Amino acid sequence: MTKLKLLTIAIFAISLGACASQNIPDPEPDGSSAGNGGEFGNTDGFDDGTFGEPEEIPFDSDDGELAMVIYFDFDQSEIRPEDQATLEGHANRMANNGSDSVRLEGHADERGSREYNIGLGERRSQAVRRLLMIQGASAGQISTVSFGEERPVAFGSDEISYAQNRRVEIRYTGN
Repeated sequence: MTKLKLLTIAIFAISLGACASQNIPDPEPDGSSAGNGGEFGNTDGFDDGTFGEPEEIPFDSDDGELAMVIYFDFDQSEIRPEDQATLEGHANRMANNGSDSVRLEGHADERGSREYNIGLGERRSQAVRRLLMIQGASAGQISTVSFGEERPVAFGSDEISYAQNRRVEIRYTGN
């Protein structure tokens, strides 16, 4: 029995050593975009509307237009006080119309790693989700997704551009 344990441990150690010795290249060692047609592929022909997602429906409110984007401070996922009323309006609409559903798309600016920004976008979309649910929307009406830094609306590297990219977009979708 001890020989079997030693053999298992030896095989496991060799496997780990083989994995550790592989040199896996960083897909973007210089921080440039992977969509350069080089060895990492190209997404130039990628169509954002082909995910099999529900069709987006336009928003029309009898109370006037509600903002469809919630902005966040740097490295934060807390809802700002000035956005409370907007989210209350969305929650009321959803609570009064059970067939309404939304997709909350979390975004971040380009600062930080991709993994961190995906997590930050998720925390932001979850914060909006929680507030909508507290104010009357049901969990089944809300889906969330995080795009991190991958879908900027502003491409500059200044504070104005960063501020525009730190957001959650509220997208009403069909059922």
